[in-house]
Amino acid sequence: MSVKLFKPTTPSRRHMSVSGFDGVDKHARPEKRLTEVLKKHSGRNSYGRITVRHHGGGNRQKYRIIDFKRNKLDVEGTVLRLEYDPNRSAFIALIEYPDGEKRYILAPVGLKAGDKVISSETADIKPGNCLPIEKIPVGTVIHAIELYPGNGAQLVRSAGVAAQLMAKEGKLAQVRLPSGETRYIRMNCKATIGQVGNIDHENIKIGKAGRKRHMGWRPTVRGSVMNPVDHPHGGGEGKSPIGRPGPVTPWGKPTLGYKTRKTKNVTEQFIVKHRNKK
Repeated sequence: MSVKLFKPTTPSRRHMSVSGFDGVDKHARPEKRLTEVLKKHSGRNSYGRITVRHHGGGNRQKYRIIDFKRNKLDVEGTVLRLEYDPNRSAFIALIEYPDGEKRYILAPVGLKAGDKVISSETADIKPGNCLPIEKIPVGTVIHAIELYPGNGAQLVRSAGVAAQLMAKEGKLAQVRLPSGETRYIRMNCKATIGQVGNIDHENIKIGKAGRKRHMGWRPTVRGSVMNPVDHPHGGGEGKSPIGRPGPVTPWGKPTLGYKTRKTKNVTEQFIVKHRNKK
């Protein structure tokens, strides 16, 4: 993948960049049967109160239904095209099966129009193919990993990320995740071979505030520049210290480095190495 730069015709254009969309069909309309209306809530709950700040506005989008379960077994599909998905950082691939059914999957690195993909226990180890973890060789790079058999992929779905299968022990396999965490995954859970595409997503610079508004993000303001009524960090003459032992949220809870994971979490037994432990 590549990153497209612009001539500095305006201050915002000087540092703006976008994806080169290599291999992506820029003019393709999404498959109508695989889209749903995506209603905006602007961070508000059923009472109309803001429960998630900085959400609102943005361009209207339709949700693409992605086949995270890969439950069409032992049937080879053909990649028709790669498409842009406004709901995620990764690109998606439209797959057509011999019976005429079409499905979207996450597009891994190296997948292109005309390629064949399959979900099967006997599938080849090549990008886009989906297998149970027990059938994947140790050391293979994988993505779209299930946590519970049949529930669909929940882990490693963002652009450019990949996990690695480290070891197999009985009914569990050790997988190193992109965060650095190593955890156990059940052997009968599925995973897809390869690294998620659109690797250069992390190198894209937004360039201007308006582009962020198009994405549905509203302005974010530091607590230290607010009034005391609005934030615990607010108030004071000039640039004042926050006046607390450590930074807190607008509701007074510790933040920035404060561990929020439950120490008695039921999934703690599956974590071999935490992402923030050296």
